[in-house]
Amino acid sequence: MIDWKSLPAFLAVARAGSLRGAADQSDSTHATIRRQIEALEARLGVQLFRRGADGLHLTAAGRALLPQALEAETALLKGFNAVQGLDREAAGRIRLSADPMTAHFLLAPVLAEFAILYPDIEIDLNLSYGIDSIARLETDVSIRHVREIEEDAVGRKLFPLALGTYAASHYLDQMLPTAGPEGQGLTWIGYGEVPELLDLIHRSPFPKARIRHTIPDPAMHLHLARAGAGMTVLAAWVQARFPELQRVPGTALDTSRATWVLLHGDLQRVRRVRLFVDYLCAALSERRAEFIGR
Repeated sequence: MIDWKSLPAFLAVARAGSLRGAADQSDSTHATIRRQIEALEARLGVQLFRRGADGLHLTAAGRALLPQALEAETALLKGFNAVQGLDREAAGRIRLSADPMTAHFLLAPVLAEFAILYPDIEIDLNLSYGIDSIARLETDVSIRHVREIEEDAVGRKLFPLALGTYAASHYLDQMLPTAGPEGQGLTWIGYGEVPELLDLIHRSPFPKARIRHTIPDPAMHLHLARAGAGMTVLAAWVQARFPELQRVPGTALDTSRATWVLLHGDLQRVRRVRLFVDYLCAALSERRAEFIGR
């Protein structure tokens, strides 16, 4: 009899291309994933992966097994959703994923208000700048600020999310008058090698301003900009929350993204999820002006 734990391990390695990557994906350990793959290979009497210079690759037997394993995974997820969809009570757990900036500065009061209204609904909140998969049941509800939705999910597009270039008013008052025509003498707070943001800097009125630091966390950019460390790209709502920040003169807002609330289609029948999504969308819509910026 096949140990069903070995199929998720097989799929994780096939997707990640390595034991370590598979362990990270499945919240397991390198040794556990290896044991499960070895057990599956021993049970089937075939080698499923071969090692190459750039990681693990499926053998012919592995490629033959892959579509069957994916089909089994899909069937299992549908079964989970079917069970969840039977829930008609305003009680239970909802897994929510959101980026830390939105959660800390905009979402906290919304969740507090919802908790008072529905004391039997519990929220498991995962804060990450990565994207939890709805299709693979990594989350129930997700708040995303993206240009387009690439996942099979039910979505409510709320409004544009504006990004802008911000700096402390005192920094601009001190530095702008003596800056060169293309920003010489000014400072960008850097996100690192992020092509989209580097392109934004290149197209800005200040392409020759110095890019300092490598800081991937937008919250740290917010605090540094407030302290006068330079210019940075942030969501437009920061200006309403932190009046010491000012949109840098001559810069435009980027409104190519939109704020979405997403959930798995099967969960629309779950009362607690429906209540939460309705409340969340209404509460965020009340803050529409902050998201769109000015």
